Parts: sequence; C-alpha cells; structure tokens
Amino acid sequence: MEKSLHTTKNPAVGPDRPELQKAIEEIVDLGLVGVSLRVHDERGEWVGSAGVAELGETAPPPTDGRVRISSNTKTFTATLVLQLVAEDKVGLDAPAADYLPGFGLDRRITVRMLLQHTSGVFNHTGELLQDGTVVPGIPSTIAGKEWVDNRFKTYRPEELVRLALSKPARFEPGTGWSYSNTNYVLARLLIEKVTGHSCAEVTQERIVGPLGLSGTIVPGTSPEIPAPHAHAYYRYEDAGRQKTVDVTRHNPSWIAAGGDMISTTRDLHTFISALAGGKLLPAPLLAEMRTPHPQSGFGLGLRVQEAGPDGGIVLFHNGGHGGHAALMYSTPDGSKTLTAALNYVDDAALSLAAVFPKIQQRLVQEVFCGGQAGSADEAAEPTQPAG
Repeated sequence: MEKSLHTTKNPAVGPDRPELQKAIEEIVDLGLVGVSLRVHDERGEWVGSAGVAELGETAPPPTDGRVRISSNTKTFTATLVLQLVAEDKVGLDAPAADYLPGFGLDRRITVRMLLQHTSGVFNHTGELLQDGTVVPGIPSTIAGKEWVDNRFKTYRPEELVRLALSKPARFEPGTGWSYSNTNYVLARLLIEKVTGHSCAEVTQERIVGPLGLSGTIVPGTSPEIPAPHAHAYYRYEDAGRQKTVDVTRHNPSWIAAGGDMISTTRDLHTFISALAGGKLLPAPLLAEMRTPHPQSGFGLGLRVQEAGPDGGIVLFHNGGHGGHAALMYSTPDGSKTLTAALNYVDDAALSLAAVFPKIQQRLVQEVFCGGQAGSADEAAEPTQPAG
C-alpha cells in the first residue's frame, strides 16, 4: 500500500522569508513528496525545505542534498561544446558528421542544431506525437513497469544514437523544433571525440573543478547517489495492482549527457550564476546560447523566457524523471538565482505533468516578480511540463 505524504516544515537558513517557506509548503501540497529551495538575491541567501525526504518518515528533505538533475545536464553539456567552439576545435555551424563520421548523420545537421533541438533526430527515449501517438524508444518514463525492471541496465551512447537513427526523422534538419535527448548523446560523443577524454573527465576539468562544485557528479553507469539525498519513487501497475517502489538508485546511462548528472541546489546556483555572469564562455558565444528559437524559447542548452509582469528575462533549464527533479533559474547577469530539488512519485501516466508548470511559475513569480502569481493552485499553467 502506498504511504501517505506527510508535510514537514524545515527551518529556513538566512534571512526570514516566510513567503518563500509558504510557497514551498503549498507546492508540496500539490502532490510532491518534498522540495528544497535555494534563493540568492539582493536580500542574500535563503534556503528551506518542506515535505519529507522519504515516504513514511518525518524528516524533511536535506537543504543541500544531492538530486538527479535530469535535463539540467544539457546546460552543462552545451557549455562544454561552446567552450570547444571558442577554442576553434568545433565549428558551431559545421556538420556534426564532421566530428562523428561513424553514424551516417545527415550532413545538413549542424552542431548548433544538436544544441537547439532543431536537428529532427528522433528521441531515443520515445516520442509523444501531437495526436497522442507514442513512438517507443528504449524503456523510459512512458514504459511503466518496463522502466522499473530495466532501471539497472547499461546502455552505450552509440547504441542509443543508432536506435534513434533507425527511426524516421521528425522533420528536415533546421525546419522545426522537437526536444530530443539523442541530440545531447551526440553532443557527448562529439566532446569525447574532439577532446580524447570522457565527457565526465571534461566536465570535471572545465566546470566542476574550476567552480568548486563539490556536490556534483557525472555518474556514468553507477546507480549510486551519495548521501545526503531525498528519495525518488515510481508507481506502476502490476497484475492489476498499483505498486510504488523506491527508484533513487538507478543506472542513468539510458540518458547519458542529456540528463545523467547529480548535483545540489548550491552547486546549481554556482554554475548558473557563473554561466550567466560570463565566467564560462566568451560574450559572443554566451549571446548565442541565450538566443531563443522562436518556436520553443530554447537557446543552445538554455531556455529564455519572460518571468512575468515587471519580472524581466530569466535564463533557465529544468529537468525531471523517475521521482527526482531540479529547477535552475537566473537573471541574465547571474545576480539573482533560484534553484530547487524536488522528490516525488513518478508514473507512466505522468500524473504530475500538469503540476510541474504550476510549481515553476509559482516559484519564478515569487522570486523574480515579487509574488504576483498568488498561490500555487492559482498560478496559470504553461503548456510544457518540466523537461
């Protein structure tokens, strides 16, 4: 039987911000197991959490615990590729096939298209088409019990790419936009081909080490997540019965550099603030990264949107799968950031898909727009869930 969710308050760190504590408590009430929030702004640093770290227990999520950051990994990956562009080792508008000749990639697909999701390459984790049709890939979040049963399987990135390329392209390269994890598996392979080192080593050398991201890990095929951390859950149907299992441990090789990293809200703050503040890329390439595609608002591994009335522009990426999620937002100069770690019960029906946009908007409005959004239940719902 599934255990009930018990909301637990956690004392805030830093200046008293009751409005932020209230916001995360309301967010937990929408159906999450727990949430940890970190805000850096003109009033200093504030950290707090609500809900619980583990179903059936009372301890709140650790305020600097580790979390699987899912697609926030893409921003790290894109930064590495753009650093190689800055060093003239990669051409942003060169055919990706020049660096990855072994896959028979359409030569019209450029490196830029991989980072911006305009390549048309099929998403190896499966495609949900506009008419509701599902085109399956490997077992993923839409696969229910199959994902649970396969969660310790190791996938090689080359295997993921070849599976994707065996499927029809979504559109001609450069003529549309479609979110595809395969784009970032290809970006990982490009980084490794150009540098001669694993993506994990390059991430450590170029980002994790220089920024002192002590809680950040590129786990490869390891299913472990070092303590402290909140727990992640998955619900599925088996023989007509609903089961909820702890899936905190799983092998993230199925997503590779599109979403495999582990980090903390503190490290995500340090990273997005440094990136937005120009410490990781030269200004022209940072400008390229922050130029949104008109169809999606997605730049090169980074999304760009209006925060709301008088809230200005925010740079961000979010990601969630398998009961863990992370949010990462910043003003364009890196001076104000919002980072959050969420733990929840995921399922094949994506039951929380409509909740995630409310969570995002509630926090963005509270932090960047002075709380003009009202309560989480009242927040307008964007069309895209956390991705």
